[in-house]
Amino acid sequence: MSTGILRVQGDQLIGNDGKPVILRGTALGGWMNMENFITGYPAQESQHRTSMLKVLGKPKYDFFFDKFLSYFFTSKDAAFIASKGLNCLRVPFNYHHFEDDMDPRVLKEPNGFRYLDRVVELCAKEGIYTILDLHAVPGGQNPDWHSDNPTNVAAFWTHKDFQDRVVWLWRVIAERYRGNPWVAGYNLLNEPCDEQHVRLPAFYERIEREVRAVDAEHVLWLDGNTFSMEWRGFEGVLPNTVYGLHDYSMMGFPKGERYEGTEEQMSKLESQFLRKAEFMTRHNAPIWNGEFGPVYADPALDKDHEEINAARINLLGQQLKIYDKYKIHWNIWLYKDIGLQGMIHTNPQSKWMKTIAPFLEKKRLLQLDAWGRRPSKEVEDVIDPLVEFIDKHIPQSKEQYPTPWATERQIVRLVNQLWMAGCLSDEFAELFRDMSFKELDDCARSFHFDECLQRDQLNQVLEAHAKLAEGEGGSVRPVLDTNGVKLELD
Repeated sequence: MSTGILRVQGDQLIGNDGKPVILRGTALGGWMNMENFITGYPAQESQHRTSMLKVLGKPKYDFFFDKFLSYFFTSKDAAFIASKGLNCLRVPFNYHHFEDDMDPRVLKEPNGFRYLDRVVELCAKEGIYTILDLHAVPGGQNPDWHSDNPTNVAAFWTHKDFQDRVVWLWRVIAERYRGNPWVAGYNLLNEPCDEQHVRLPAFYERIEREVRAVDAEHVLWLDGNTFSMEWRGFEGVLPNTVYGLHDYSMMGFPKGERYEGTEEQMSKLESQFLRKAEFMTRHNAPIWNGEFGPVYADPALDKDHEEINAARINLLGQQLKIYDKYKIHWNIWLYKDIGLQGMIHTNPQSKWMKTIAPFLEKKRLLQLDAWGRRPSKEVEDVIDPLVEFIDKHIPQSKEQYPTPWATERQIVRLVNQLWMAGCLSDEFAELFRDMSFKELDDCARSFHFDECLQRDQLNQVLEAHAKLAEGEGGSVRPVLDTNGVKLELD
């Protein structure tokens, strides 16, 4: 049963019965906001769709993407999420589903509500709240691929019209879901990057007034600045609002150190989280971790994949213990993908995976994807001398915003993830040329729950901590997975 529309009271989220509700869930990335590492294409969603339209033609293009969006999340997905004790799904979406750049502030027909409504309703039937997450906005709220930004400039912050369009869109969305008790609220901007640090809080104040004029009840979920990692420029909290951080650890990625459960590593995880949460703690506000989670080794590429994945599961378990300690809300990234990070993933023998397998190898060798980027000597032999040259002659390059990136990450983004990846967008689409409607349906159906594989270790850990939040379990005991790898969950 829903407890009515959730609201903020002090540092808690409560229902209309006055009892605290802790949201623990996952995220539907790669669906209404496609991402390259999640489904396999290079570069950004808008480029991918343009290339697919060019190759397939309009009838097949419309058919394929409708099937993809329909198969990607069904009642079986909602039931599976609920079976793990999770009670919340963060639902990222791209503004392109609702508005055309050449016809701004006019709701497209047909529009994305036909897909978004269905997921909200399917989740509600399973007792799952949804957080609606605007992941990509006009101009790009950050310079990265996941905001469907084909440039390295977050132009959203320098064009008022882009901001006006986002205000318009959220008023339309709020009007539609006003009064819906299973919508936990509105995540207005994913991972904003405001170099000046003052435009973001000012925009939040403006859009809060606009949304409240349409829907005075639903909670607003507001990400921190610089990919949800910092709070400079924020002076206070808005009413009925939850503030969000994202808490990825480099120990969960190929280029980071391996997690071994040392006191130093555990202390680092907690201090990293507490630094990001300091703003919420200081203002006695609820804390939401909107994204976190490691990526996983590929049995086809990594001989020691079992050891790597056991270490990353143990890393995740330690993070979850920290979140349990502070009783925060969380949504792990990610529910479904092609095998890097998701709770479930496509079968390597599926039509989609067999079609794109050679291209995935090319992307890996060229380091075209930022997420899960693996070492590549051929690429590094080119990039590293360029980075060294730039840092020698332009040392201030290391300090350019976003400041955590330094020169190497800036250059790889510009050269590999933007330019090189964009050049290969048409090549990826050519893999689908001359496919019949049946073949395209088979490709799309590769993402259906019935066709996917489950990442059992990950799901086991999430279920254990979800039940702790519900008060259904005591301590979490060490267990063995089916491969006999010890998972440190206690």
